[in-house]
Amino acid sequence: MTAFVAPPQQNWLLLVLRLRTFVALILVLAYFSVMAPNFLSAANAVIVSKHVALNAFLAIGMTFVIITGGIDLSVGSIVGLCAMVAGWLVLNGVDLGVGYTVWFNTWELVGITLLVGVGVGFINGILITRLNVAPFIATLGTLYIARGAALLSSDGRTFPNLSGTEEMGTASFPFIGTGTLLGLPVMIWLLVAVALAAHYVSRRTPLGRHIYAVGGNERGAALSGVKVDRVKLFVYMFSGFCAALVGIIIASQLQAAHPATGETFELNAIAAAVLGGTSMSGGRGRIFGTIIGAFVIGILSDGLIMMGVSSFWQTVIKGVVIVLAVVIDQAQSRLQARVALAQEAAASR
Repeated sequence: MTAFVAPPQQNWLLLVLRLRTFVALILVLAYFSVMAPNFLSAANAVIVSKHVALNAFLAIGMTFVIITGGIDLSVGSIVGLCAMVAGWLVLNGVDLGVGYTVWFNTWELVGITLLVGVGVGFINGILITRLNVAPFIATLGTLYIARGAALLSSDGRTFPNLSGTEEMGTASFPFIGTGTLLGLPVMIWLLVAVALAAHYVSRRTPLGRHIYAVGGNERGAALSGVKVDRVKLFVYMFSGFCAALVGIIIASQLQAAHPATGETFELNAIAAAVLGGTSMSGGRGRIFGTIIGAFVIGILSDGLIMMGVSSFWQTVIKGVVIVLAVVIDQAQSRLQARVALAQEAAASR
């Protein structure tokens, strides 16, 4: 009996599919550099990098969630809620109700706001692990709850003039979103720190191996001793942390907070993660691939704006990108299985 051996063209096709994010990045860069005037200018590069950073933070958290086989639809609403929390603390502090108001300096209010985002992620995790609510439904519910809480915090109004004051120790709040360090925006340094930490966790720690194990085979992971519920709880809390960080950055950058901040941000996060090679069926994904995916989505969005494309068509195009990314991912999985089968057959000859 003759063993089936994968032809060379299948191996080449599999390599192209694995490098699809880089291919997409090169294509969008080449296209917009020709079609959009000044797209490659230094000033536009800074703007694009800031937009990419916001998408990338959310996409990193989303990557961990999707690797476990879940989804987090609430990240956009967490962004809006945390922006409003930061704005409230800068403008109003915390009224103790006894004629005394507690004010927090910049780093204290940042810590409090991050805890709010982690708290919403914790609620998502509890709903999914303890109450057995499907991730789609659980995070859809918290999407509405967080957005409603953001609207209630100001009756739908904007918190303006978040420049802070020296007396309250909040004058440095705008620095988070607008400051530079060694010639690069602070948010880029924050992105580098979060990305490196996430990469280290995913590739060098037992927790990272457990995240992949849960997404690859949850039942098998549980039988092998993995604390599945704790792993899921962590990924949703980390996703909430990343969303809270984006809310803080946007409020600091605009020096204003609006409850509608972050609407549809979850679409960009999912698109970047999937485009970067994260499998929607779980068990596969890389942080650096997600970063490249965020660059593709960011460049696509900014390039379409520079070309004057309607925001309605931009939404349609992003949807098409998500669908194509999933279709290509499924094609890669099938081809990968065929190549693996061919290799096993050849080795058993």
